[in-house]
Amino acid sequence: MNELNIKVKRLSDEFADISLPAYATHGSAGLDIAAAVKEEITIPKGKIGFVPTNFSVEIPEGYEIQVRPRSGLAVKHGITVLNSPGTIDSDYRGELKIILINLGEEDYKISRGERIAQLVVSKVYQAKFSEADNLNESHRGEGGFGHSGK
Repeated sequence: MNELNIKVKRLSDEFADISLPAYATHGSAGLDIAAAVKEEITIPKGKIGFVPTNFSVEIPEGYEIQVRPRSGLAVKHGITVLNSPGTIDSDYRGELKIILINLGEEDYKISRGERIAQLVVSKVYQAKFSEADNLNESHRGEGGFGHSGK
């Protein structure tokens, strides 16, 4: 398996106990990332929370990190990443903050060090769009939004 080195910077020693993003198992696609909060924060039901991680990263050019929900939080509590998947671009150097929304039935408390999302590293390609008068025909044509019938 190929490995990609991504530099991670802790922004404050106050959260030195918070683990670096890490894979939970050998076969995991996403790295768990944890909340860097001094005290519990509450995301009321139906509301959005902005959760700090105390990390910034240096992603190599040609890659991105996607922020995705953790399935356990989603199924048990209705907590998900609002802009899923969120994208962290290779030229961003600010703190990683996770935008969560509580779609559950109750307010949800996030504790210091709690795993709140997962990060998936992906290769990206930059495309060049060229204007054209005609496009090649396809079997599907202009059918969309359920057109395939599946």
